[in-house]
Parts: sequence; C-alpha cells; structure tokens
Amino acid sequence: MLNFSSLALRRGARLLFEQVSLTIHQGRKVGITGANGCGKSSLFALIRGQLSADQGEFSMPPALVVAHVAQETPALARTAIDYVLDGDVELRQVEAALVQAEAENAGERVALLHGQLENIGGYTARSRAARLLDGLGFRPSQIEAQVADFSGGWRMRLNLAQALMCRSDLLLLDEPTNHLDLDAVIWLQEWLAAYPGTLLLISHDRDFLDEVVDQVLHIEQGRLQLYTGNYSRFELARAEQLAQQQSAYERQQREVAHMRSFVERFRAKATKAKQAQSRLKALERMELIAQAHVDSPFHFSFRIPQKLPRPLLNLDQVACGYGDKVIVERANLCLMPESRLGLLGPNGAGKSTLIKLLAGEMEALAGQTERSSELKVGYFAQHQLEQLRPEESPVQHLQRLDPKASDAELRSYVGGFGFHGDQALAPVAPFSGGEKARLVLALLVYQAPNLLLLDEPTNHLDLEMRQALINALQEYQGALVVVSHDRHLLRSVCDDFLLVEGGRAQPFDDDLEAYRRWLAQRSAEQRRESSNPKGDATTAEHSATARKDRKRLEAERRKQLQPLRKQQDDWEKRLGKLQEEQRTVAAALADAGLYEASGKERLKKLLAQQTELHRAVEEAEGAWMEAMEALDAAERALEA
Repeated sequence: MLNFSSLALRRGARLLFEQVSLTIHQGRKVGITGANGCGKSSLFALIRGQLSADQGEFSMPPALVVAHVAQETPALARTAIDYVLDGDVELRQVEAALVQAEAENAGERVALLHGQLENIGGYTARSRAARLLDGLGFRPSQIEAQVADFSGGWRMRLNLAQALMCRSDLLLLDEPTNHLDLDAVIWLQEWLAAYPGTLLLISHDRDFLDEVVDQVLHIEQGRLQLYTGNYSRFELARAEQLAQQQSAYERQQREVAHMRSFVERFRAKATKAKQAQSRLKALERMELIAQAHVDSPFHFSFRIPQKLPRPLLNLDQVACGYGDKVIVERANLCLMPESRLGLLGPNGAGKSTLIKLLAGEMEALAGQTERSSELKVGYFAQHQLEQLRPEESPVQHLQRLDPKASDAELRSYVGGFGFHGDQALAPVAPFSGGEKARLVLALLVYQAPNLLLLDEPTNHLDLEMRQALINALQEYQGALVVVSHDRHLLRSVCDDFLLVEGGRAQPFDDDLEAYRRWLAQRSAEQRRESSNPKGDATTAEHSATARKDRKRLEAERRKQLQPLRKQQDDWEKRLGKLQEEQRTVAAALADAGLYEASGKERLKKLLAQQTELHRAVEEAEGAWMEAMEALDAAERALEA
C-alpha cells in the first residue's frame, strides 16, 4: 500500500534518513517511534505530498483517502457537530450537489444522489458524529456550541473528531492523546483498534501503542526499521539487537586495537612495512560498527526535601469549585510524605480543580484545610509553560531561583534535562512544547518540594524523557499527587488511586485495568439508561440500610427521569423508522424503469415522499438531540 524504495529525505541541509526500502501493507496499524527531531512528522509530510523525496521513490495508490488531524482551528461560528461532519468530504459534496439538483428540479439526479447518500451512510452521519464527540468528552449540550466558544485544547479534540469522521483508507495521527484525558484515551484506543483502514500513529504513550499497533517503525540514525508486534515486543527485539551490536562493537574494537598496535610497532621496519601498510588500509576500509547508545539523554533526580512534616496537608469535608458552583464536595484526604496518589475520573469531574485546591491556587468553599507550616509545594500544569519568560534562557530561569549558583553548576543541571551547549543559554521563545515542559519540570525539581502536584506532566514529552521522569519519581521522597493519561506512568509511580466522579472524591481500591472495565461498564449502563451510572465501585456504603436507602433514591431518580427518557426513546425510535423509510424509497428510486415514460407518475410520488422524509428526519434528529440534552441536564442536576 505504502511503498518506499531507496528513499532519502532532507529538511534543509539536514539529512533525516536515507536508503529506506520498505512496504506498509493495507490494514496495518503502525506505531512510529524515534527521538524528537528524527523525522517522524516529516515522514507524514512526505506521505501527504507536502515534501518530496530527495532520492529514491515513495508511492501509494492514487485514489487513497488520507485523513489527518489539522493543527490549527480558526474561531469559527460553525457548530461543533457541523465542523466534525465536514471531515466527511464526500458527504458534504453529495449534500451540496443534492441541494443544487433539488433547486433545479432535476428528478433523476436527485434520485441518484439520494442513492449515493444512502451508500455512504449519509442518513446516519449526524449520529455518528455525535458519538465521536461523546467519546472524546463533549457533553450533548456542547455539540451545538460554536467552534469559537471552545478553548485551544478542546478545538484540538474537534480536529481529531473531524479526522475520525472521514471514511479514510489511511489515517495519520501525530500525538493524538496530548490533549485528551485518560477516559478519552481509552475510548480512542478502542476506536482505533476497530478502525478498518491503515493507521500510522506517532505516540509516546507506551500503553496506548501496545493496545493499538501491530507493527512499529523505528527511526534512528537516519535509518527506518519495521518491527512486527506491539511496542513491548519492539522493545524486547531492540534490546536484543543492541546487546548483539554492543558485543560486536566490543569484538571489533579489540581487533582494531590489535591492528593499530601491529601498525605502530612495525610500520617503520622495512621487513614488516608492507604488512603494516596492508593492515592500515584494512583498518581504513573497515566499516566501524556504531556503539550502542542505549542510555537516556536525560539524567536527573529530585533533591531531598529539607523538611518532611507529618501530615503535609489534610482535607476534612472540603468542597471546592468556582463561585457558587461546587465541583467536588465532602472531600477527605490526608497526605503523608510517603503518599503516592493518582487521580482518576471522567472528563470535567474535578480532578484539575482538586489539584488547584491542593496547590493553594484556589480556596475551599467549605470544610477544613490544614497545611503544614513546612509544606513546600511543587505544582506542574500545562498553563505554566506559557508563564516562562520568552526572552530568558534555561540558565537565567534557574538563576532567578538560585542567584548564588555558578553558571557551570546550572549548565550541568539543565544538561540533565537535555539542554546542552548553546541551548542552555538560548532564549526559550522558539522552544517546542516538549522543551518548555522539560524546562518547567527542571525548575520544579530544583526547588526540592515536599509535595509534588503533577497535572498531565507527560504532554509533549518523548518516551525517553517520560522514562527519566518515572525513574526520578520512583526515588522521590516527598508526597505525590498526579493526574495523567499515561497509564505507564500511573502504574509505575502510584500506590493508591482516588476516583473523582459525581461530585465526590472516593478511594478506588483497584488497578488501572479495573478502572478501564469500570469505564466500559459505566458507558454501557448509560447507553442502557441505567439508573446508577456511578456503579458500585464509587461508593463506600455497604450496609443493608445504605443499600435500601440507595435503592429508594434510585427509584425516585428513575421516576423523575422517566418522562425525559421516554421522550428520548420515542424520538430515537421515530428517527430509526424514518431512516428505514428513506432506505426503502432510495431502493425504489434505483429502479431504472421509473425513468421511462410509464413510470413518470410513480417517480413524482417517490421524489415527493423522499423530500418529505428528508424534512422529517431533520426534524426528528433535532428533537432527539434536544431530548438527549434535556436528559443530560436533568441527570447532572440530580447528581449535584
């Protein structure tokens, strides 16, 4: 499907890779890995036709439909769902042609276009777009909001939904999880696992790659190598290769040393000069095997906090939120130096709000918050990347924290975070998102906090930096609270989890695989319109009295929501019936006999019926969406 033959690619004067000869077959799901700057995004640009090969050839079938995620989203007045529907280009083309044909009263063309609309799933496209938005964390009330109303991160989710909406043969995704929370990441990996086309995926999330890909394309030192299996299998295969390479390198170095010794000893002697020259030429011709560089370029560790009071921080029946709006209530939490806590929960449930409360960036609305006088908080969040001083260098940022430290000490320190040579002294303005994230982490680590709060710390970080961060966190001696969509990080550094959901923060006494099952069960229950979307895992009340009270409350809740549920059901059934009628009419219009003189009257009736059905479907679809939104609002009101 995708063929590379003796291909070389440059960006400016820099050679990214060369002598690439491989084939990616149809239906494969390929993870693309390699250090930042190795050429992963340039490979996508080549496939999309934005770059041309400097040598060799790249080819793919000419009619291939390629989808990718746009990097920019203008502030459009268009609704979110219409923006997502734009991803299906053929759908929009057929719809536009249909409008024109109906305006021109071209009956035969109208019939053909309705048949084409049926074939491409046009009658169910809106509900498909709504499901994509739901999976990516949008509430029903948001899908009719204007694109301009969303923040940058949410617009990136809209771009992702638009790419998924395209009925593509080839899907190119470059770090799709960067702006997602854990729930959306799990939903996306399941969607991609079922995707029938060919997928090329750039990602630094190990678990995500493991669940999605069946091949790994690794870029290193100007070469591309294709491995079979998921990311874990690639790591094992590569480790074996590196071990063999290191062994070969060491053997070769012993041979080189022996030959050099011979040359140095005998090149001046006439009787041995010919042999010495022969060995010298052989030495020059020998293709030296590159030494295996398996160590991470990042080396750092958290400084030991000066004080480790017990407890560091205590919450007692605390409520937090914004203004009069309570997001989380009755939260109880006691953080000791050995605490290793991961926050789980659906999008918008209040994880970041709780982190801000712990960081002291917002005050509690109720309850008691006790902070040790010796508490020293280190807080990482994405918005802090924008608070860096663009005109200052990494070393200058550190000098603000420690004016007495020498330049040599500070340069050595930032070198552990990948800022070497001139980059340590360069302004941060042109730095990439990953480089800024590394610098913010460097500043955080330098201050030796005894409570570390991390809100999505791995966004924009590559695999090597993520692993270095995990290694440092495992040795960290203070308390840790983290929100992350990187399950490898959560699994590696967290001892306990707190589930933030439905306005409460409760212990989740299980692992991440159980959380994944909980999410699937919760989603299934919502689809079945269950009366208890929280599930048994979110409550600590197990007594017979509590169960009885809970059942009574659930019954009352069902009773209050029943009219809205029935209304939604009725409109959904009506919509399904109308769509079935549309398919029947479209099939009838495909009869060639209709377009002869004898079929003229029946053709007119069918076209009129088709127009009426189209209007009725739009009306039913709008009413169904309104019913969903009303039910969602009522459920949230009852949960509050």
